[in-house]
Amino acid sequence: MESVAIIGVGQTAFSPNRKDQTYADLVYEATAAALSDARLSIANIDNIVTASNDFFDGRTISSMAVGDACGAAFGGGKSISTVEGDGTFAAFYGLSRILSGNYDTTLVVAHSKSSEGDLRLLTNAFFDPLTERLLGLDWVSSAALQARVFLREKNIGNIECGNVIVKNRANGAKNPKAHLRKPLTIDEALRSPLLASPLKETDVCPSSDGAAAIILASKSFAQKKSERPIWVRGVGLCADAPLGERNLAESKALRLAAHQAYQMAGIDNPTAQVDLVELSEQFSYQELLWLEELNYRNLSRVNLSGGCLSAHAWIVSGLVRIIEASLQLRGQASNQISNARRAVAHGQYGLCGQSHSVWVLES
Repeated sequence: MESVAIIGVGQTAFSPNRKDQTYADLVYEATAAALSDARLSIANIDNIVTASNDFFDGRTISSMAVGDACGAAFGGGKSISTVEGDGTFAAFYGLSRILSGNYDTTLVVAHSKSSEGDLRLLTNAFFDPLTERLLGLDWVSSAALQARVFLREKNIGNIECGNVIVKNRANGAKNPKAHLRKPLTIDEALRSPLLASPLKETDVCPSSDGAAAIILASKSFAQKKSERPIWVRGVGLCADAPLGERNLAESKALRLAAHQAYQMAGIDNPTAQVDLVELSEQFSYQELLWLEELNYRNLSRVNLSGGCLSAHAWIVSGLVRIIEASLQLRGQASNQISNARRAVAHGQYGLCGQSHSVWVLES
C-alpha cells in the first residue's frame, strides 16, 4: 500500500453529559485541536469525512449539523462526505480518498452525545423490527448472550474479566481525557451490581459525550509538512452476518480484518512484532475475545489509555483508539511506554461486534 500518514490528532475530554456544548461545539473543539497538532490551518485540508449516527443525534442526515464546525464552508466550500458507523470506518474512507490520488489531506471527525437519548431504546432499534425488536433486547442484554457463550466455550471465569476491568480502569485513571478516572480493586470489580447475567456494572463501558479528529496526508505532503508523521502500514475492514446468524463465541469479521492489515504490514507474529494495541472493548469479555482474533497475547500492552471501559463515546471510540496509538508512537501518551514503534488500533460497530476495522501504525 502506498504510504499515508496521520499528521494531526485531536480529541475532547469525555464525560457523561456535555450540556455545555452542542454537537457542533464538540466537533469544532476536536477539529481545532487536530489542526493545531498538525500545525496546519483549514486551508490546508483538501476534503472532510465525518462519522455520525442519525439515531444517536435524533435527526436525519445528522452530519449536516456539524459541517460548518469542521470547516466544510471554508474557501467557497470543501468536499465533505459522511459515514454512518465507527470513526475508524470514516478514517478508512478518508484513507481511500488519499490513495485515489485526488487529495493530499483528509480531515476525519466523529462525534456523539448519547446522553441526549435513551440507549436502551436506541439500541433496541438496531434489531429487526419484525422478528427481534419486540423481544426487548438492547446492547447490554445482547452482549450478555455473547458473553455467556464465549466464556463457557473458552472456560473463562469472572477473575479473567475482572483483571481486564482493573487494568483498564487503572490506565484510565492516568488519562486526563477519560470519562472514568477512578481505579478499581478486583474485589470492587467482582462485587458490582449485576445488569444482565453474567455482565456486572463494571463489565460495561460508560456512555460518554465527546468528539475526535485526525488528519490523514499523502506521503509527499507528510514529508514536507509534518515533523512527526505516524505511518499507516496496514488496514482491514470487514462486516459479519447479523446477530442471530453467527457464532457469538468468535469473530470472523475481526479475524479477516486483522489478516488483511497484518498482511499489508508484513506481520506474521503480532505478539512479537506489535508493541501495543488500542482495542475497542465495550465490555470486559470483549477484550479477551477480540485479542484472541487479533492473535495478540501481551495483555499488559493493551489499552494503555484505559480503553472503552474508561471512556466510550459511540461512533467516536475507534477514532480515539487511532489517536491514542499515535500518541504512544510519538512518545506523548498519558501512560507512555518506552520504545513504542508499532501499534494496532481497532474499531468495532454493530451489536456484539458485527463489523471491525484494524489499523497497523508505525512511527
